[in-house]
Amino acid sequence: MERACVIAGAGEYYGRAVSPAPGDYVIAADAGYLHLSGMGVRIDEVIGDFDSTGYRPDHPNVRQLPVEKDDTDMLFALRTGVAKGFRTFRLYGGTGGRLDHTLANIQCLAWLARQGLTGYLYGDGAVLTALHEGEIAFDALEEGIVSVFALGERADGVTIEGLKYTVNGASLTCDFPLGVSNAFIGQAARVAVAHGTLLISFPDG
Repeated sequence: MERACVIAGAGEYYGRAVSPAPGDYVIAADAGYLHLSGMGVRIDEVIGDFDSTGYRPDHPNVRQLPVEKDDTDMLFALRTGVAKGFRTFRLYGGTGGRLDHTLANIQCLAWLARQGLTGYLYGDGAVLTALHEGEIAFDALEEGIVSVFALGERADGVTIEGLKYTVNGASLTCDFPLGVSNAFIGQAARVAVAHGTLLISFPDG
């Protein structure tokens, strides 16, 4: 399995334990440090302006950022992982809490996808990922709801196979949620896009 960069934010965890695989690089973004410490998870690096914790964590590898900056703590943590050569990113504690933070983290998924990288944002029973001019496959054992949205003005050449509702070469736009509430039906499935970026939601586990 490819090593991943695991990033923990200050949002909700919904009772989910964070369990990095051997070789994963674990970054606590600001108050994500409190969540990971409470779980007993090994932390490789702590990054943030620490406006959420209210103090600089006692850790040997801390990078303190200014409060006034362009990057969010999560985006800076992602940049750190990209600089270290990681191609897969797992984002915990990036939803719930402030809605604008959740939206910012969804934009971070697009930022990764447009560099050919993969990010997974874990929410309440669901995972979000962005797909840019590529495809994602699901095996036949998957169950539950799948939703597909244009993450940008439009996405063209969208193909959905093996789900309850299928399309071939369709266009999705940012102002019409055509792709919401699709479903697995016990078949191997595939979602692809030729031009543009998709946001895909599917069940966690």
